[in-house]
Amino acid sequence: MKRTTIYLDADLEILLKLEALRRKQPMAELLREALRSYLSDVPRKLPPGVGAFDSGHTDTATRHDEVLGELGFAYQAMAADERREEEAREWVEATAPAPRISS
Repeated sequence: MKRTTIYLDADLEILLKLEALRRKQPMAELLREALRSYLSDVPRKLPPGVGAFDSGHTDTATRHDEVLGELGFAYQAMAADERREEEAREWVEATAPAPRISS
């Protein structure tokens, strides 16, 4: 458990102390219980834009080249793929150990 500090208005502190006495529980336990209850009841919102544009397709990620081609971005997609392949080849060549020559 992690220790933390909270700031309460005086009236809220009094209500918390009275409830702790009534229940014979520590104030910290009451606060944890209240926070857990409050946070579990809060509906989770999706980030803005999520689900706003439903294409009706479930395979867009696997068909990305085809989709980009349909939208007129085929050349850019192919060029990006070629650049990534070239960068990968360069990286492999730069990081590969030098070949050993045995005598």
